[in-house]
Amino acid sequence: MVTPGFPRDTLDSDGLPVWIRDLASDDPNHSLHVVRDMGPVRALEALRVDPASIRLCVLPDRKPNRYTSLPGAAFGGDTGDAATLLAGRLGPWTFVYDDLGHTFDGTAEALSRGGRRAVTTVYTINGHARLHYAVDGKEIENVVIDELSLEERLPGMPAELAAAFEAAGIADWEDLEPGEVDSLIGMRVACALAGAVLTLDDLRATHLVMAQRNIGD
Repeated sequence: MVTPGFPRDTLDSDGLPVWIRDLASDDPNHSLHVVRDMGPVRALEALRVDPASIRLCVLPDRKPNRYTSLPGAAFGGDTGDAATLLAGRLGPWTFVYDDLGHTFDGTAEALSRGGRRAVTTVYTINGHARLHYAVDGKEIENVVIDELSLEERLPGMPAELAAAFEAAGIADWEDLEPGEVDSLIGMRVACALAGAVLTLDDLRATHLVMAQRNIGD
């Protein structure tokens, strides 16, 4: 796997950034958002979380079981049908990790309003994946990763998004079987764009906030 933007110890054997792997429950259905020039609390508010649920986050040492994410464990473990959203700032970029993938449609547009740029990506429990890129409230790219042909799409992408795909590793996929899709590339693209090339220890050293959002909110 050729991934120019990721040192070896920042990806797991499947190509998922290790900090996301370490946050996620087993067999996750999750999403990741990155936005430039917006703080973590404002990003959570833009995603319509319960304002009363926003709090500082100290990630625990381990997950209590295979069904609970590390942010979910930090929130108390049994979060029911509510997603736990973890947010932090990395230079000019903010990330929001949604452990149940409740936030996806319309999120890039919402985060990018006011002249900002944002990417949101989702990976489902069935292995389906999508990525949206928006600027100033308008969707610029809608990528269905299961159907992605980078040879066709890459030349027409905005320069920063194309560079993020290149950093994520789009060449020489010797590890993939014929017809197999690299469904995790969206997570790497979002991380590459925001400079979120981290380990869990790196993440623990940052200022983190979290909140909950219920299905349908």
